[in-house]
Amino acid sequence: MTADTVGGVWTYALELARALGRHGVAVSLATMGAPIRPEQRAEAEAMPNLTLYPSAFKLEWMESPWEEVARAGEWLLDLEGQIQPDLIHLNGYAHGALPWKAPVLVTGHSCVLSWWRSVKGEEAPAAWDRYREAVSRGLQKADCVVAPTGAMLAELRKYYGPLRRDRVIPNGREASFFTAHPKEPLIFTAGRLWDEAKNVALLDRIAHDLPWPVFVAGESRHPDGKEVAFNALRPLGRLSAAALAGWLSRAAIYVLPARYEPFGLAPLEAALSGCALVLGDPPSLREVWGEAALFVPPDDPEALRAVLRRLIDDPLLRESIACRARAQADRYTSDRMAAGYLMLYQKMINEQEAFTCGSSSSITH
Repeated sequence: MTADTVGGVWTYALELARALGRHGVAVSLATMGAPIRPEQRAEAEAMPNLTLYPSAFKLEWMESPWEEVARAGEWLLDLEGQIQPDLIHLNGYAHGALPWKAPVLVTGHSCVLSWWRSVKGEEAPAAWDRYREAVSRGLQKADCVVAPTGAMLAELRKYYGPLRRDRVIPNGREASFFTAHPKEPLIFTAGRLWDEAKNVALLDRIAHDLPWPVFVAGESRHPDGKEVAFNALRPLGRLSAAALAGWLSRAAIYVLPARYEPFGLAPLEAALSGCALVLGDPPSLREVWGEAALFVPPDDPEALRAVLRRLIDDPLLRESIACRARAQADRYTSDRMAAGYLMLYQKMINEQEAFTCGSSSSITH
């Protein structure tokens, strides 16, 4: 399995690997994107079914990545030769086109072209044509493509299809990692703060008008070196998993006014922690949360201010929304996610074995 170390894919990969371990599945995790941090290494090495293979090769959405993407491909093929896995599970796109021996599954967590349309309101410029071509080749060569929501799968079909086979398998989190302590009068958000899709700037615009403080956790520096700053939010920096869970357990309201969020692990963690959810309204978040969150247009600061003030002033409504979110979150467990992948893995492996046996039989006869 591949994973990047700069976003939610890391959390997803470890959650899935941990759940697969309960079924006796061994996972070799090859990481890219940035050097692995000490706390990430410690988390991975604590899992007995996981072997870590770290690297710092650039990801396909980063600036001028293609030489490193090619070198990463050579490295991954060499790993396949060493490990001889039953199946390849990629959490990026371009390497789906490599000449793998094992069957290949690609999970699509986001993509630049759908991000650009949602965030910028227009199609991605020609500078991204090489990205489009590389992602299309990777997805079309894959034996199966998975997305965490139907909305994200529709975007992959739209921009890169046709796909040979695809599925929706929702992400999941282990509820026991999160607790709901008595709530405090504070609002919280977390994520890649440099990512315009998270739309944290909208929250910063209205935070000074709220009677409760608004705390924000996450990385503010983009991988290309640019950094974002806020005026009214209270920054906490990048937190460990334990520290993040602690803040979620205290926060009464979790806000993510996202323009683009193909699934959203952070709102799921907040819901498991007993927070009332206030979210942006891309189709994916409505698909995941239905009536269990309050939604706001991502370009309307007045709407966001009004919803937050309403929740602050109405504890019964706040508790009702939090309870609905917690009940909805119970649908997205790590065990259910792993069961979906295990069924698909086995089907792909069986098909590969049947094809190999059939090919050998025809040659023999």
